[in-house]
Amino acid sequence: MEINEDKVRKLSYELKKALTRLKALSSLSQEDFVNDPDKVGSAKYHFLVAIEAAIDLCNHIITKNNYRPPEDYADTFRVMGEVKIFDGDFVKNLVSMAKFRNRLVHIYWEVDDELLYKILTMNLGDIERFLKELGALLKVNI
Repeated sequence: MEINEDKVRKLSYELKKALTRLKALSSLSQEDFVNDPDKVGSAKYHFLVAIEAAIDLCNHIITKNNYRPPEDYADTFRVMGEVKIFDGDFVKNLVSMAKFRNRLVHIYWEVDDELLYKILTMNLGDIERFLKELGALLKVNI
């Protein structure tokens, strides 16, 4: 599989930094989290960075290997499923992640802090799995 290892490492590094911050925030109680606008804002920002980095990694692989161009951010993960990089059930989780990113960017005023906390405490494993599976596939230490 064609990739630029430096680019993959850089994007992975940024994703891992964001994931580290998200994990730290996930250790807070829901009350402490939702009552601190700085923590809420930090979580939103780090989710954006993590999801953007995941999308950028996938787009890099798609472009370098001449896979079908995605129609939108969510479709980026569908393409990765079509070429068997990720399995179908996991692709659904990644598509949801991309849709969450779109909500954070385009209708940010509708993102409920309690929902954000739920995602923070229940879905970080998807980001970890993304990194693990991608690293194993690419045989790159990310």
